[in-house]
Amino acid sequence: MPRVRSLRTRITAAATLIVAVVMVLASLSFSAVLGAEIRGATTRTAETRAGEIAVRVDEFGVDAVDDLDDDIVQVVDGAGAVVAASDDARAGALPADRDGETVVYDGERVLVVVADVDDDGGRESDDDDDEPSADARVALAVSVEDDDATLATAGWLLTASTLLVAVVVAAVTWWVVGRALRPVERIRREVDEITGDRLDRRVVEPSSGDEIAALAGTMNRMLDRLDTSATAQRRFVSDASHELRSPLATMRQHAELAQAHPEATSLDDLAEVVTEEGARMQDLVEGLLVLARLDEQAPSQRGVVDLDDLALAEVSRLRAAGVSVDGSAITAVQVTGDERLLGRIARNLADNAARHAASRIALGVARDGADAVLTVDDDGSGIPASERERVFERFVRLDEGRARDAGGSGLGLAIVAGVVRASRGTVTVGESPLGGARFTVRLPAAD
Repeated sequence: MPRVRSLRTRITAAATLIVAVVMVLASLSFSAVLGAEIRGATTRTAETRAGEIAVRVDEFGVDAVDDLDDDIVQVVDGAGAVVAASDDARAGALPADRDGETVVYDGERVLVVVADVDDDGGRESDDDDDEPSADARVALAVSVEDDDATLATAGWLLTASTLLVAVVVAAVTWWVVGRALRPVERIRREVDEITGDRLDRRVVEPSSGDEIAALAGTMNRMLDRLDTSATAQRRFVSDASHELRSPLATMRQHAELAQAHPEATSLDDLAEVVTEEGARMQDLVEGLLVLARLDEQAPSQRGVVDLDDLALAEVSRLRAAGVSVDGSAITAVQVTGDERLLGRIARNLADNAARHAASRIALGVARDGADAVLTVDDDGSGIPASERERVFERFVRLDEGRARDAGGSGLGLAIVAGVVRASRGTVTVGESPLGGARFTVRLPAAD
């Protein structure tokens, strides 16, 4: 992954940009406030000084500004003409009409402040020419270069501090994010090294108890599920291969025997073997296809199904085969689901009961609250409590009485469990009142 697209880079860039923007806005605001305060202080000082000079001119006449060596001051009359000026104000007339503004005078930026001379006629003078006119004004220019230098210094300091803070934030964020993501990178490398034949490996879970530890725990649980699924798949493929190989080997042996010793067997015997083993293979393949569809959660045709009709059909089928079946406990109940798959439940449980019953079988259908309940009983040897969960696994046969040569492939009950699970129901096995096993299926009843 390119570095520029890494989460570490993006977080660092975002944090640095946000801090930089905040610092720039804060610096601009601070500079504006500082500039206003400095300019206000300079203006107030200049106005005070201009007022003092105006009082001086009013008392001593316009010649009073001649000996002001450190001030740029002029006295102007009502027409704007300069009637007196200090030594530093000889470069030209000050703009007395721009009170409070900053101008350039004699190559220097100055603040111009104007004050009126209050001529109340209370002073007598021998020289009427030195008397200020009634509308005379004092124009004072104060240099603002020191203020500009202060503001420039503050600006450089703010710029430097902004850059420094941005660099520090970038470095700290880069380090902190890198440290925080280091376990994630380690988990990524460890997971990347796990292949299909090494699903037993797990990532190290940090003891920090934070989100990274939760991520590691989630990854390990996912690997557990993948390992379990892969193990079950390998076992399933191995068992399926074995189950398919057995009938093929039987047919081949009989064919080779018939070919090598025609007198030892007949065509009818060979045909019977091929038919029986072929039917067994067909049942096995159909069961595998059903289980594959259930594993893939393939869509099915759903509708309202009469569960009692499915049970009664199995009662009729078994009775036609000569099996003693009690169907008196079957009552009308409807469920929602795929009729073909739900029929598989009734048929597989009925066949399983017929295969292991001593002489009697009983089927029942009833409604229990919001559930439809299907029960199948037999009077066989039953199932030990320790094996009642395992019988629903694929290719599981518990004893010789439940071996393949007795008619079972080890998929019937697995299909029942898969269909019931897909129908949001449950299936359990316990002891039957007849003395054997009782299979109980609970499915949500149709409204």
